[in-house]
Amino acid sequence: MRDRVILHCDMNGFFASVELLDHPELKNVPMAVCGNPKHRHGIILAKNELAKQAGVVTAETVWQALKKCPGLQFVPPHMAKYKHYSRLINQIYQRFTDMVEPFSVDESWLDVTASQSLFGSGKEIADTIRETVKKELGLTLSAGVSYNKIFAKMGSEYKKPDATTVITRDNYNELLWPLPAREMFFVGRATAEKLSQVGIKTIGDIALADPKMLTKLLGKQGLTLWEYTNGLDKSPVCHVGEEEKIKSVGNGVTFTRDLVSEDDLVTAVTSLSDTVAGRLRKYGMKAFGVKVDIKDPYFKTISRQKQLFTPTNLAEEIAKSAMEIIHSSWRSGSPIRMLTITGINLTDEDIDEQISLFAADTHAHIRGEKIERTMDQVREKFGSAAIGFAAVLDNDIGAYVRDYGDEDSAADNHKVKIEPYEKEE
Repeated sequence: MRDRVILHCDMNGFFASVELLDHPELKNVPMAVCGNPKHRHGIILAKNELAKQAGVVTAETVWQALKKCPGLQFVPPHMAKYKHYSRLINQIYQRFTDMVEPFSVDESWLDVTASQSLFGSGKEIADTIRETVKKELGLTLSAGVSYNKIFAKMGSEYKKPDATTVITRDNYNELLWPLPAREMFFVGRATAEKLSQVGIKTIGDIALADPKMLTKLLGKQGLTLWEYTNGLDKSPVCHVGEEEKIKSVGNGVTFTRDLVSEDDLVTAVTSLSDTVAGRLRKYGMKAFGVKVDIKDPYFKTISRQKQLFTPTNLAEEIAKSAMEIIHSSWRSGSPIRMLTITGINLTDEDIDEQISLFAADTHAHIRGEKIERTMDQVREKFGSAAIGFAAVLDNDIGAYVRDYGDEDSAADNHKVKIEPYEKEE
């Protein structure tokens, strides 16, 4: 049986490159895409090659970037624009195969095994795609070509910008094994530190390690990493239109000032829960659990979650659980810079549901569902700001109801997801 031919196409500095199409005057100066520093969203989301050469990295703060590159120019993000170009790029991919699986807004896998008789080898197809995207859209990408998805992904990272790298059964240990373990797909900072503590420094060290030891150290992830580093990934590329099951739905906000009082918490949690619940209803899902991530002004972060007696997609029930988590996990009065609320352990909302005797009052649940679905209808007709919970009105912390159709939240674990931050675990 012959090997598959898989491509992974990764746009180069996608957000920044799209912005440069509208700001050609910034093409030859260091520039970065970031949120509004005045509203404390001063995080670098993307940068051009000149800023990268100056040492600017994704996810650092604006002031850190300016220390490295005093002349750095900033433009605000435009998520709708990035999604528009993402659709155009994937339409180009679909000229070559109907097996296109987006991984994020700027990355996709393509299975071109059956396309070679029409368009040439995997490398030839990758090169043609790069030239087509550059000619038609003015954007560049790097492509990896391999016999599985993981090595194709690693290939697209191997050489940038605007390059094609082919990783085969004959060269993967030569190309990939000498790289630091942190460079392996799915190895984040915390995992790399655990591996380093037992003497595993490179990707090759992972591949040559005892899989039982890795499993003991990292759980199931250990065996998975051993398989990936040895080229044993067999996961398929989805066909166009295949839906990947949503695993979680969330929303996070960095507030215009720190949350310090109970009223601040109620406002923030109500706003975030409203958006999460609306998205869950939009997707036809309910959550069996609620997760809360809290970040303080010094960037210390904790993550806590709780399971629910019955699944929900109602804002009031999600907010109640989130407040319980915060009260039990965070010292009262300690400032909060950023808060993220996520519905986890999702299930279809039309699944047969047995209301627990220990759950919230059944009549209150039904009444709340009627109210919130009526709010959905009003917002659908008049916009997301047309109606909301009283606790969120006229607040000074920057909390508001996001459009339920807006899937830009980094907390939404969806097939096509915006991922403004690079490779953090």
